[in-house]
Amino acid sequence: MKFAKLVFLIAGIYGLIALLPLYFMEQQTGRDYPPPITHPEYYYGFAGVAVAWQLAFLVMSRDPLRYRRLMPVAVVEKASFFIPVVVLYLQHRVSMFMLGVASIDGILGVLFLASYLKTARMSIS
Repeated sequence: MKFAKLVFLIAGIYGLIALLPLYFMEQQTGRDYPPPITHPEYYYGFAGVAVAWQLAFLVMSRDPLRYRRLMPVAVVEKASFFIPVVVLYLQHRVSMFMLGVASIDGILGVLFLASYLKTARMSIS
């Protein structure tokens, strides 16, 4: 259970560090990755949903057995970014940098799956 606690704690902290600055970077993101953002509601909507998941990971880190049923959903959350970025990279539509960023989510998704499997024998569900 220590493994799962650590994995979800690291994921939540890393995610907040990576995502919270987005709230202050809309204009910069539009300059660095043209074209400029034309629908800021999607940009901020993505950031908000992603931040909410990081908070969920922190909650899950406190009691992985209690929140075990959410672990497969957490895997989907990570895969929903990682897999499309891999496909986009193979289509030459995103940079190697973005593939590297997405790979962190891929690794965390695998660790979430490992957490789910490791907690199976401890689970009462």
